[in-house]
Amino acid sequence: MEPSQEPEPSKGFGFSTIPSKVRWIVYANAFGAVGFGYLIVFITAYLPEVGMGSGAVGLILGAEGASMVLAAIPLGLYSDRRGRKRLLLVASIILPPSILVFAVTRDVLWLVLASVIAGVGEGGFLSTWNAIIADQTTAEQRNSAFSLSFVLNNVASGVGLALPLAFPLIQTWTGIDSASLHVDVLVVTNLLGFLSPVAFYVLLKDYREKIRVKESRPRNLEWKPLLKFSGINGLIGLGAGFFVPLVATWLLLKFAVQDTWSGPVLALANLTIGVAAVASAPLARKYGPVRAIVLVQGLSTVFMFSLVFLADPIVAVGFYIVRAALMNMSSPIGDSFLMGIIAPEQRGFASAVNSIIWRLPNSITTVIGGLLMGAALLDVPILLATAFYLASITLFYTVFRNVRPTT
Repeated sequence: MEPSQEPEPSKGFGFSTIPSKVRWIVYANAFGAVGFGYLIVFITAYLPEVGMGSGAVGLILGAEGASMVLAAIPLGLYSDRRGRKRLLLVASIILPPSILVFAVTRDVLWLVLASVIAGVGEGGFLSTWNAIIADQTTAEQRNSAFSLSFVLNNVASGVGLALPLAFPLIQTWTGIDSASLHVDVLVVTNLLGFLSPVAFYVLLKDYREKIRVKESRPRNLEWKPLLKFSGINGLIGLGAGFFVPLVATWLLLKFAVQDTWSGPVLALANLTIGVAAVASAPLARKYGPVRAIVLVQGLSTVFMFSLVFLADPIVAVGFYIVRAALMNMSSPIGDSFLMGIIAPEQRGFASAVNSIIWRLPNSITTVIGGLLMGAALLDVPILLATAFYLASITLFYTVFRNVRPTT
């Protein structure tokens, strides 16, 4: 067996080994995830139902991703040099107000501007989140900590995605029209997002970070492992952009599935992802992180490719849910792996670079995917995504099969 793949001793799921403060920080993040989950179905399913074109939907999603890309590197450097706590608080405060714009207008220009602001907030959040968890955990605790974060985020966002299932019943009881109900729920769920920065402040007020002054920062960044990992991972982002953010739109155009059902479908996918991600840490211990990532991503790609040949919406939904669960089982393993091959004082920058290289092509291909779907080429985005997934999986195993986290 290769040195990088020696399995760690079995420790169960290991959530109890995560430091208490880290667990509570992860719990606090779930508040905002509920509103974010509902926002996704609001943009990708409800807005097309009321007349917004799939190209505009892709533009809104792409603008958020592009803004995050531009903001992430300077914010990541700030995180490493001046500390992560303050940036995490500011980023988590920015996100809820930008989402509220979607409750007051359908003007694409304003929605794109709101997405740009949200992207800056996301850039700050992504530049600090993985790093602040990694800074407070040991190598043995890290897989479990990232798994717990991933599980709770997906379960909470799944709750938000599932809300449209209750809309017909609520409308019957209250007599409220669909447009008002969609907007009211967006406002209510987004208000939960304001609880996250409050909780972060309480939990981190006594947290003392090791701040590096400008003169003491390392001269040489570990570019090679970071760029290899992020570049290969970026192929996944590029492929995913064609299809994954637009699944609800695809279901509407191909099977006439309204958001009353596509929202719960995405919710079930997220809940399944959350449950499946519990197995991420044990998989990494049993097979090693590289083999575990390749295994679940490869199986996921098979299910995604199969969507091209399915004509029944129920079967297609089932295949998509399995695809999502398998692919996203690799996310906490990958986050932990990257943090383990990067020096601790460079983790904020590494998180930013990795997010950028994933989201930049993802943002571009989301716009392209929306245009392809608008042109009735509904299977082409799936085929393109499959090709890039296969390229990424092959390269990842070739490059990292002999690499083991050391920090």
